[in-house]
Amino acid sequence: MSATQYIEDLMKREGGYSNNPKDSGGETNYGITVATARAYGYTGPMRDLPYSTAQNIYLRRYWVETKFHKVNEIYPALAESLLDFGVLAGQRTAAAQLQRVLNVLNRQQRDYDDLEDDGRIGTITLAALQAFLQKRGREGGGVLFGMVAARQSVYLQELAERRPKDEEFEYGWQLNRALDPFLSGKDFWPA
Repeated sequence: MSATQYIEDLMKREGGYSNNPKDSGGETNYGITVATARAYGYTGPMRDLPYSTAQNIYLRRYWVETKFHKVNEIYPALAESLLDFGVLAGQRTAAAQLQRVLNVLNRQQRDYDDLEDDGRIGTITLAALQAFLQKRGREGGGVLFGMVAARQSVYLQELAERRPKDEEFEYGWQLNRALDPFLSGKDFWPA
């Protein structure tokens, strides 16, 4: 799939305009917060945020600036999962979780050096991802994907534990986000 399709699917999950007082994100449209919309130049009412503007924000902020598009060149389903994780938890959080997972899968640095879990995807992280997949293949890719999904699930659970008002959203977050690839029958295996 393309970045456009990933983003369209994400925007469907996020839904349209919302101003739920229980939502820590506050007023949103297509999952884009007021602060994010303003940071990317949108000045109008959130209720009127154009679909195309939201798509462009997702593409720039959550796909290209994070370098998830580079992960997509190596492992598309993982890139889509990181996109979703980054929208919920912050882009650096999602990237850092990938780095942490890669670190515990490198067999004490026999396959590649440990990564700094700084939440920035660059050539070193991408090289580690490629080295891991070359060493472990399709099966290893599934393990990696599952571990990143588990990190997202734990992150969401801990978020609701820290902010009890988020318990209202927890079931949907788990069902439609962290567990969706496993429950929906999507192909999450690397090529």
